[in-house]
Amino acid sequence: MIRKESILSRPYLQHTSSPHGKLSWGRKDEEYAADFMLVVKRTLTPADYKIFNYHFILGADWRLCCRKMNIDKGLFFHSIYRITAKLGRTFAELEPYALYPLHEYFYGEQRSTQAKVVEIRKEQSLSAKVPLSKVA
Repeated sequence: MIRKESILSRPYLQHTSSPHGKLSWGRKDEEYAADFMLVVKRTLTPADYKIFNYHFILGADWRLCCRKMNIDKGLFFHSIYRITAKLGRTFAELEPYALYPLHEYFYGEQRSTQAKVVEIRKEQSLSAKVPLSKVA
């Protein structure tokens, strides 16, 4: 018997800061892919998006891309470098939630405990116990 793997990821219950509720169900893998593609389409020109789609999404090597788009090897690789630089900067600077680094997108800021202010009383401080000597 052949077992077919699920295409969709498991939904997870996650904490939100929404005024409507503190918990929400979501599929982070699919949400990330949708966010990624929307940012790519908004950021790139139609010509750059065509190169991005052939090379990164469909997985065509440089020879097939150059043949399909009728461009030479140098122009193709300069376009790839320009596309990766433009998208990398856009993913890192995206507001209000950046798509990079990935651990922050998928897991948010993780803190097990909140920071606490610790007051040090004067009698506990080291400077109260150590006499200051005059420097001559």
